[in-house]
Amino acid sequence: MAHPNQHQEEEIDLREELQNYLRRWPLFVAGVLVCLAGAFLYLRYATPTYNTLTTIIIKEEEKGGLSSELSAFADMGMLGGMGSGSIENELGILKSKRLMTNVVKELQLNVRYFQEGMVRTTELYDERPFNIQVLAFDRERFEKIEEPEALYFDIISDSTFVVSMKDSDFRKKMNFGEAFSLPYAEISVTPNFNSLSEISESREKGKISVQFNSIDAVAAGYRQKLQVNLTDKNSSLIELSLEDPVKDKAQHLLDQLVRQYNSEAIEDKNLVSMNTANFIEDRLEIITRELDSVETGKEAFKKENKLTDIEAESELFIENASDFRNRQLEVETQLELANTMIDYLKSDEGNGLLPSNLGFKEEGVVSIIQSYNQLVLERDRILAGSTERNPVIVNLNNQINQIRANVLQSLNNLRTSLRIAQKDLDAQEAKIDAQIAKVPSKEKQFRNIERQQNIKEALYLYLLQKREETSLSLAVTAPKAKIVDAAYSSNTPVSPKPQIILLAAFILGLLIPFLFIYLKQLLNNKLQERGDIEDITREIPIVGEIPSIGKNDSEMVLQNDRSVLGESFRILHTNLQYLLANYTEKPSGNSICVTSSVKGEGKTFVSYNFALTLANTGKKVVIVGADLRNPQLQRYETDARQYRGVSDYLVNNDLKLEELITGSEFHPNLDILASGTIPPNPSELWRSKKTPQLFAELESLYDYVIVDTAPSLLVTDTFLINHYADLTLYVSRAGYTEKKLINFAVDSRNEGKLKNLSFVLNDVKAANFGYGNKYGYAYGEETTGFWDKVKNKVAFW
Repeated sequence: MAHPNQHQEEEIDLREELQNYLRRWPLFVAGVLVCLAGAFLYLRYATPTYNTLTTIIIKEEEKGGLSSELSAFADMGMLGGMGSGSIENELGILKSKRLMTNVVKELQLNVRYFQEGMVRTTELYDERPFNIQVLAFDRERFEKIEEPEALYFDIISDSTFVVSMKDSDFRKKMNFGEAFSLPYAEISVTPNFNSLSEISESREKGKISVQFNSIDAVAAGYRQKLQVNLTDKNSSLIELSLEDPVKDKAQHLLDQLVRQYNSEAIEDKNLVSMNTANFIEDRLEIITRELDSVETGKEAFKKENKLTDIEAESELFIENASDFRNRQLEVETQLELANTMIDYLKSDEGNGLLPSNLGFKEEGVVSIIQSYNQLVLERDRILAGSTERNPVIVNLNNQINQIRANVLQSLNNLRTSLRIAQKDLDAQEAKIDAQIAKVPSKEKQFRNIERQQNIKEALYLYLLQKREETSLSLAVTAPKAKIVDAAYSSNTPVSPKPQIILLAAFILGLLIPFLFIYLKQLLNNKLQERGDIEDITREIPIVGEIPSIGKNDSEMVLQNDRSVLGESFRILHTNLQYLLANYTEKPSGNSICVTSSVKGEGKTFVSYNFALTLANTGKKVVIVGADLRNPQLQRYETDARQYRGVSDYLVNNDLKLEELITGSEFHPNLDILASGTIPPNPSELWRSKKTPQLFAELESLYDYVIVDTAPSLLVTDTFLINHYADLTLYVSRAGYTEKKLINFAVDSRNEGKLKNLSFVLNDVKAANFGYGNKYGYAYGEETTGFWDKVKNKVAFW
């Protein structure tokens, strides 16, 4: 379980860390103001970029994406499963390098026009006063030039202009429409203004520069900026967008891109149609020859077999055979009837009636039989009333017998003729049967020929139909992409966005000081405030914090001094009174040793001003220059370097201390014992027997002996004389002393090398003051100016 004090310490650390940033609020205010000012300048002069959109829909192809030409062969079962690319392929085509390159060439986007302004250069497009016509372009030579120089145009009149280059001596007066050569191209300039007033307006705005660029580079740039997206994954609606500072140029580019896409799609379709038409023509030519060959063979077959219509002739043969069979049956019937009648006549010896209506086709036989039967009926009618001897009956019997003989003769003749007809019919039947037997083989051959003819005719008619369809498709080709929304641009720029820029500037204005402070603290290994010492050790007290001194401020504590410097040394004096409480019974004065780790931390500054502070209280004070190697008291006492002092006293036994001490020019209660002549062996001097005598005599003469010693890290002089001191003030300088040097002081104190050690932090920024001093209270503060207060708050100056 965490101790409550631990949470309290963490809370204090967090508060102190936050306070470390809050007390530098002017830096954050300055950062925000600078960043916002930069943002306003950027928004004022930045070139706005607008978003341009166009929407198209890709028409779906019929029959799984096959073109109408290819569908001609799909009808015949060919090209099964073949289709055009998916919608993703169309997206790829719209972003292809070839398509964008064609757009750049068509619109001449590789030639850019700029209006040169005082601050901002604006690109011109439709509103440019002239147009560059590229008559010839040497691409290889252009690519060898690292950065083609811009051309500057100054329109003089409605017919003349001056063209020049900034970095060369090229300058030439030209007429509109006149061609002139560049190292990589031949161009001419045509006017694009309606009145002289437009020329004046253009000249007032500044010169116009023209920059030639590589077509491939321009196309690559626009391809990178072009966005092609499906509005919905289940639709073929495509949205093309482009961000560009020039609205008109972006709109023309997108419209031209769609036109190029449709143009290439139409060319592809027409290419298929042309190939299809050529294929159909070739096939028609072949089929025509084959059809002619088949029809010629059919004609020869008919002539050879004497056929007109094999089916009709076959039916005729069959009908003739049936007629022959009927006729044969009829003849056989008539012959049978004739035989029957002849047998009847031969077997019947009487003169009775003969059968009639038997179906004889011979009219003579029928007529004579009818005549015979009439005579027999007439005889029988007369005989009914008469006798056989009646002459009429006798005459009639003779006639009947004669006619009966004629009937028999007629029947014999009919039978003979029927037998002849029967033989003739049998012969003809055999011939017809032979012809009918030949029909199947001829019919098979004829059907093969006719089948070939039908196939060739059907294919010929089909190709004729498809040739007409292909011709129609060539005459009328619909675009593949239908424009739903023509290219249009947004009214408000997509960049820069003022709200986002200002917000980013505000955040950046806070972030930069924060990072600056954070990194400075993170990378800083120097002491800044008393807390840095307390983080290393809390056993050694910090008895004073000496503020930083401005360039115009005094470095010395004067009598009745009401400055922050004077107050800080009075606080140091007060804190030392508690540490000197153990020495109240000491009959002589107190010795205070002032040291530091290295040179430049302010030992002499602290020593001298602390001595002045003590002198201001009415105490007799002497400051001893104990740094025999590099004396520094001459900074405050101008002639101190010429004084004889400590080194002379330790070397010469005849010298008296009173002869070496001089009064200070700044305070009557302050005396100076200078370092004296710089000796070759300072450490050996401090080990002499006169050293204890020196301090004893000084303590007997003065209330306070302030000893300004050498840096303790560099030499051992301080350790040799420190045990004669009552207190040791260890001076560290904020922003100068490295934190790790505090460990040296701590170790020296723990090892007994430094007696009654206390820290004094010198050159502390006002914002880093600890405890009461951090609030900036001092008697003289009402005279501090505003900017001084701000600098004290920021604590970076």
